[in-house]
Amino acid sequence: MAVYGYCRVSTLGQADEGESLAVQERQIRGYAMQLGLEIDRIFVERGISGSKPLCDRPEGGIMLAGLRAGDTIITSALDRMFRSALDALAVLGDLKARSVSLHMIDLGGDVTGNGISKLVFTILSAVAEAERDRIRERITTVKADQKNRGRYLGGKVPFGFAVSDAGDLVEVPKEQAAIAKAKALRGAGYSFRAVQTALQGDGVSLSLAALHRILSA
Repeated sequence: MAVYGYCRVSTLGQADEGESLAVQERQIRGYAMQLGLEIDRIFVERGISGSKPLCDRPEGGIMLAGLRAGDTIITSALDRMFRSALDALAVLGDLKARSVSLHMIDLGGDVTGNGISKLVFTILSAVAEAERDRIRERITTVKADQKNRGRYLGGKVPFGFAVSDAGDLVEVPKEQAAIAKAKALRGAGYSFRAVQTALQGDGVSLSLAALHRILSA
């Protein structure tokens, strides 16, 4: 069984000054001593944002990859390891499945294997759901704004447009003219097949399904 500590500071300035890291390390070693545990290694994350998933951090990734059943991780506070409830919930679930204990000193101890764990998981689940909702709302808002500004949102570029170097949808004159002609012909009573034939005479080849989509937009 190995015992690991985990420390993190967000800025290189904090890392250079060292005090925050030193405080975290002292807390971890003191806590381990109280439990009669001996620290095998302390993983120190310098200048890494908490918004970055633990597995994608230089030291966090190494730590997670080397864990074995029965190992213990100690960190001074929840926000040293996680800023995202989604990441926290995923990692905690994985640690429990691998029989690895995680002790968070600010939460009172082991959050994966005692009475605290149920409360922590319940709270994180609620926060994670709210976080998912905020992410969905942000994506919806951004996409709506991009659509209003004619920004390309991905997928197939609609007929009549092309994507500029700046990521905007710009009109293609020949295709826009074909759309205008198709609408005029349909307004005059032409069948879809007759419209398709007329456009082919102008060098524009569209399937009947594509015509239906264009004229119903």
